[in-house]
Amino acid sequence: MCVIWGIPYLFIRIAVQELSPPTLVFLRTGLAAVIVLPFALSRPGVGAAFAKWLPLMVFALVEIALPWLLLSSAEQQISSALAGLLISAVPLVGVVIATATGNREHLRPATLGGLAIGLVGVALIVGFDLRVSQPVALLEMAGVVVGYALGPAILARFLTGVPAVTVNGLALAVCCVGYAPVAALHWPGAVPSVAALASIAVLAVVCTALAFLLFFALIAEIGPVRALVITYVNPAVAAAVGVIVLRESFTVGMAAGFALVLLGSVLSTRRRKVALGEMEVAEAQAGEAV
Repeated sequence: MCVIWGIPYLFIRIAVQELSPPTLVFLRTGLAAVIVLPFALSRPGVGAAFAKWLPLMVFALVEIALPWLLLSSAEQQISSALAGLLISAVPLVGVVIATATGNREHLRPATLGGLAIGLVGVALIVGFDLRVSQPVALLEMAGVVVGYALGPAILARFLTGVPAVTVNGLALAVCCVGYAPVAALHWPGAVPSVAALASIAVLAVVCTALAFLLFFALIAEIGPVRALVITYVNPAVAAAVGVIVLRESFTVGMAAGFALVLLGSVLSTRRRKVALGEMEVAEAQAGEAV
């Protein structure tokens, strides 16, 4: 999972050189929906998903439709390594959202200190990268981070009782349909290169469809708490792949900033100690729900 969700930034960077962001999102969601929907529709809970159509639409918008469009647009201006490193701020924003929605567990000195450290880390990542040519791209990445942090909160609060694979399968289908007319207007005049077509295939099949199915299986196997470890490794994979394959720059400031973001994320998301038995029961219940 760390590799699968660490490489999309590389392939997005390749694909957007020849495809518009709306077209890329349409193709990625469409191909992935064809694979995931059979699994989604075969699970119980489809009726519950349609009954909760409004939060499902909002989830599709903030978790897939807007972030994937903004990410594709941003990567037309910034390196894939920088994009991947900025995504490491998602846990930090998740803490802010959780606190704003009433979770007072995070109002602790360690949490506030972690948020401050993470903010400094983000500043280092951005400030030392000389390849940022458009401030708009950074604003787009901020929108991606907020969307990725807000999506799970909506899933946990408003879509309980609906299998996650069903939610994501339907969300992919909704996004594909929504982007279809926009993609038609931006359809490329010539057949994309083999590299671009291969990037689309990897993004849809591996980084989306297979990734969702594997992630749900991972949660069922080891529980949601341990599964979140991948959040701290994905950006490092993205940066490494971008440097190795595309020869993108990776500065000392980016490395130091990423380390601070990781430290801040660990401090701000660390839970208070609970009995081991309670944690195992909670994780087992979460796995059964998935």
